[in-house]
Amino acid sequence: MIEENNESAGHSSMEKANDGSSMLTFGGHLEALRCMLFRIIGVTGAIAIVVFCMKDTTWQLLLAPSEWDFVTYRVIEDIIRSVGFSDFCFEEYHVELIATDLSSQFMTHITTAFYLGLLGASPYILYELFRFVSPALYENERRYSVQAVVVIYVLFLFGVLMSYYMLFPVSFRFLGTYSVSERVHSTITLDSYVTSFTTLTLLMGVVFQLPVVAFLLAKMGMITSVLLSAYRKHAFLLIMVVAAVITPPDLMTLVLVTVPLYLLYEVSIRVVRLVEA
Repeated sequence: MIEENNESAGHSSMEKANDGSSMLTFGGHLEALRCMLFRIIGVTGAIAIVVFCMKDTTWQLLLAPSEWDFVTYRVIEDIIRSVGFSDFCFEEYHVELIATDLSSQFMTHITTAFYLGLLGASPYILYELFRFVSPALYENERRYSVQAVVVIYVLFLFGVLMSYYMLFPVSFRFLGTYSVSERVHSTITLDSYVTSFTTLTLLMGVVFQLPVVAFLLAKMGMITSVLLSAYRKHAFLLIMVVAAVITPPDLMTLVLVTVPLYLLYEVSIRVVRLVEA
């Protein structure tokens, strides 16, 4: 009986070894990696070119959070008016964006198109990476890997959207209109605007991976739900410190970052409990 099982395991291993998709030489892996990189570069470049050509639409979207009548402010006004403050409205403001170098607008346009090309191609990039490593995974590992990739990507998108619609508009409004004296007027460079926008958006996309990090640490036995629950107050203070570091120094932005991050911490506790179950 044991010999039969060994033979069947041997046949299964030989079948897997004879499968060309799962067994490649070192040179074959390098060739597959090279082809994958070329496909990724091609798709990213194509999307970047489309974004570059759609200049008006692209920059209308990118510059929208800097406008005083951005959709976020309209929604907040409607909410506040619905609870009884019928005369509430945000004060109108205008912050001028300038370019100080001869080629700065053109170079900023190119780099921004590249970043947006990467963002647009990110689902395809994840698909190519998964297809490259999947032959080395077992069936259950492939299933879990797909679920993990989807969760990571969805959380990243939530972070990007929160930065676009909440954090960056409020931050820009506060910092762009802040003045130490009436004699000093703010004119923001285009490079500074794009750099701040990109940095804050990327940071929020990364920070939103907290439940995934908690899941991995729980799988490795490094944390438990009891431990996370016991240190709720400490976690809240730490989250406030992190929020203060990654955001501009204004109270509203601090609150807007702290609240969702703490909610993610609570979600992480639930995730760890599921791992322990």
